[in-house]
Amino acid sequence: MNKESLRREALLYHAKPTPGKIQVVPTKRYSSQRDLSLAYSPGVAEPCLEIAKDVNNVYKYTAKGNLVAVISNGTAVLGLGDIGPEASKPVMEGKGLLFKIFADIDVFDIEIDTTDVEKFIETVKNIAPTFGGINLEDIKAPESFEIERRLKEELNIPVMHDDQHGTAIISAAALLNALELAGKDIAEIKMVVSGAGSAAIACAKLYVAFGVKRENILMFNSKGVLKKGDARISEQQSDFAVEHDITFAEAVKNSDVFIGLSTAGVLTPEMLQTMAPNPIVFAMANPRPEIDYDVATSTRKDVIMATGRSDFPNQVNNVLGFPYIFRGALDVRATKINEEMKMAAVVALAKLAKEPVPEQVNIAYGETKFSFGREYIIPKPFDPRLISVVPLAVAKAAIESGVAESAITDWDKYKLELEERLGSDNKLLRMLINRAKIEPKKVVYAEADHLDVLKAAQIAYEEGMTIPILLGDKETILELKREIEFNSNVEIIDPKTEEQRERRERFASVYWETRQRKGITLYEAQKLMRERNYFAAMLVNEGEADAMLTGYSRSYPSVVKPILELIPRAQGVSKVATTNLMMTKRGPMFLADTAINPNPSAEELAKIAYMTEKTVRMFGMEPVIAMLSYSNFGSGTNDSPKKMREAVCILHEQYPEMIVDGEIQIDFALNDQMLKQKFPFSKLVNKKVNTLIFPNLDAANITYKMLKELNRATSIGPIILGLDKAVHVFQLGASVDEMVNMTAVAVVDAQVRENRKKNK
Repeated sequence: MNKESLRREALLYHAKPTPGKIQVVPTKRYSSQRDLSLAYSPGVAEPCLEIAKDVNNVYKYTAKGNLVAVISNGTAVLGLGDIGPEASKPVMEGKGLLFKIFADIDVFDIEIDTTDVEKFIETVKNIAPTFGGINLEDIKAPESFEIERRLKEELNIPVMHDDQHGTAIISAAALLNALELAGKDIAEIKMVVSGAGSAAIACAKLYVAFGVKRENILMFNSKGVLKKGDARISEQQSDFAVEHDITFAEAVKNSDVFIGLSTAGVLTPEMLQTMAPNPIVFAMANPRPEIDYDVATSTRKDVIMATGRSDFPNQVNNVLGFPYIFRGALDVRATKINEEMKMAAVVALAKLAKEPVPEQVNIAYGETKFSFGREYIIPKPFDPRLISVVPLAVAKAAIESGVAESAITDWDKYKLELEERLGSDNKLLRMLINRAKIEPKKVVYAEADHLDVLKAAQIAYEEGMTIPILLGDKETILELKREIEFNSNVEIIDPKTEEQRERRERFASVYWETRQRKGITLYEAQKLMRERNYFAAMLVNEGEADAMLTGYSRSYPSVVKPILELIPRAQGVSKVATTNLMMTKRGPMFLADTAINPNPSAEELAKIAYMTEKTVRMFGMEPVIAMLSYSNFGSGTNDSPKKMREAVCILHEQYPEMIVDGEIQIDFALNDQMLKQKFPFSKLVNKKVNTLIFPNLDAANITYKMLKELNRATSIGPIILGLDKAVHVFQLGASVDEMVNMTAVAVVDAQVRENRKKNK
């Protein structure tokens, strides 16, 4: 994405459809007068009185216990510097968004209009009763040190300046694992730190806590090594000042570890060559590190390298830390975030990197298998285990160190509660898009002369997910491209033009050979190749594209007809079907068949369930399938429940390893307590159902559209099951976001098919 496109998209993202990125959502009923009388006057007086009796009741009756303030004065915003409190607000809202989607923590962002340390501290102290924790953000050093120190001392809720401690915690975990791989003793290593700001100071202090000797650390700012007696350095920097002069190149020579929190290019390949065997280099300047990853790894084959970038192994990303640290602190009502809690987070992250990686993480990053080693010393941000591992370690450390005001006695139950919080976000969607970007594919957009389709293609292209092929009226597409500033030179095809004549005739011949005994003449085949969906399908069939997307402007049946005529079914498939992936508060849910088969038989339902199960696995999830009806396990005698029972029998017999059961009513399928109480024999007991197979098209289609409209659930699909190629159809009038999501599905589908062929 070029700079101007990024600017335009970023401004549009923040402005539409509602300004900003976060909002307040009620958690209680408010539909009746009785609800309102409980929410406000006169009912609200009762919890007020209880809190007045015992201030700790505020955690029982209000949202304080899950509410964090993200606070800044805008004096050190990202790489933008001192831009003021109002200009920092988008960043603070963004931090609030990350708190919510990674750890289900609510946030109010607070921008304070003062650079005076005392006034800042006073303001935060005055508003602190509202919050369960304080996250300080983008405050320039050295003021940030004093602000955090004072607030930690004077408040009885957890306070953390993430700019200081986030990078320290994540990089410390990476350092412990890197030292283990390099075979080095933490007490003996020599370390060079490039940068002497708040993050560098916090990193060095935490490394010392884990055993690095302070006298073995040489810290440099832009003026050179920190020297004792230099009036220009702060009190915090003086802790790492040395008596003697030494150049940066001299310090790097024979050092074991380089920590970069400064600027691009300060560590040259020549300097890297002089480091000790198995050098550890954490070049964390963004977007350009202190030494380029590829340069470093080609200069020293034995280097263990980490950066702040997501496109290289071992990304030091603060999102691995702050959401989960605050989650654990809030859950035990910690009065502070102390060294023990930070160190517990470090150890938990380091340990997690050594454990077997869930398949969905491998899938998200396009890896066969991540395993502990030089290119995997720290967990990935999309690892679903983070929510149940890091907060738990932090909560235990808070209790053991005596700063917790609430105890957890059942740790297994707490871990399950943490895992349940994952259901409220769209992590699967982020993982899907991330996976698509690893190996982009050629995708044909058959209706690219529609503005929204072209926008979706542009976004997918600029995100790095796809190489689009734009089908439609060429002049219209060019005009629309100019309108939306889609300036990239991508392929545009108008199937009706003389320019495509040779292609049309070639495609028509191939098509006619397959359909000549089914009533199609060569002339009719040539005529059909002027139609975009036939032409697009042949592009995919002939290997000139990897995937196809269509259906934005036409009804599903009219669009799917040429696809079913041209695209062969996958081996062993007799019936094509569809599934929709719905992003619900409960978590991702797959629904089938939502678009093709009006009233499938028991045998067809079994095949639909089997194909859906394979698709769920493609997304890195373990399928747990409920075969739905209006009855439970034989209570209904009509045709609908009967065929669902028969389908279950077929599945149990042919695929005994599948987790599938029914027929079952949807409330029992989704409520494990009800299911366990009434039907303890079911295969679904103690499982979280994530796949629903409906008895007919009416039920499936109505359900997914109702979820989409009433609950604003993100819908991905319908995803076509059973074809030999990655061909998918948009819902009529799909939004730009839905089409972008479907692009990711199509790309990942094409990736999976290609990998299967390679592995045969």
